[in-house]
Amino acid sequence: MNFTVLIPARFASSRLPGKVLLPLAGIPMIEHVRRRAIESGAGRVVVAADEPRIVETVLAFGGEAILTGAGHLCGSERLAEAATLLSLSPEEIIVNLQGDEPAMRPELVRAVAKMLDSADAGTNVATAAVPIRTWAELCDPGVVKVVMDDRGDALYFSRAPVPWSRDSYPLKEGPVPVQENAHFRHLGLYAYRNAFLQEYASWPAGALEKMESLEQLRILQRGQRIRVFLAEQTPMAGVDTPEDLVRMQVFFSQVETKER
Repeated sequence: MNFTVLIPARFASSRLPGKVLLPLAGIPMIEHVRRRAIESGAGRVVVAADEPRIVETVLAFGGEAILTGAGHLCGSERLAEAATLLSLSPEEIIVNLQGDEPAMRPELVRAVAKMLDSADAGTNVATAAVPIRTWAELCDPGVVKVVMDDRGDALYFSRAPVPWSRDSYPLKEGPVPVQENAHFRHLGLYAYRNAFLQEYASWPAGALEKMESLEQLRILQRGQRIRVFLAEQTPMAGVDTPEDLVRMQVFFSQVETKER
């Protein structure tokens, strides 16, 4: 199986500007992400950035990077432009690994690509999810939930705690045990066939995508399928806030200490 990992990297993050260039154990975050992509076995890894400083940083570490436009609504749109600039074939499997996921497990990146590679002809997108095991996680709007059908295709993604058990989760009682194998956390990792990615980028954002601020809902609202790979082990969450950055800096400092 051959696949390409494209890493969307945006400098102007609203909550943590320039985060992809911030150091983790002395190495920029984007370089950690690029190394996870290489470890996945991808045939090619390219960072798609909106800022020359990101491109220059990647090149300084011997990586491949390309400058894309600044007006994209989401990472998938940025990758569609990058795939065109790189002249990737319509059949190419492209994995979207977010630029703020330095601790993503490489084997999970490969598993999502493999799931799409082995899927039926009507499936053009694959993603990943893990079980939700705590009430706090279920009710956190920062944790995206996915509901699936019996085939393992996504029915819906939401920031709300779905599905909601009418009898088991009365709001007045507060936190209760989460039902086993009933709720799943979506991981922001996607594999696309390039031809479909180009089609996706041509569509305007739909009402559901705008309401939930979830780019994958553009696909479902168009009646397209997303196959979901279920992982058992939850990777460390990415970096969205200054608190997340501190958590990740501690993690990589510990990793560096162990490797000495």
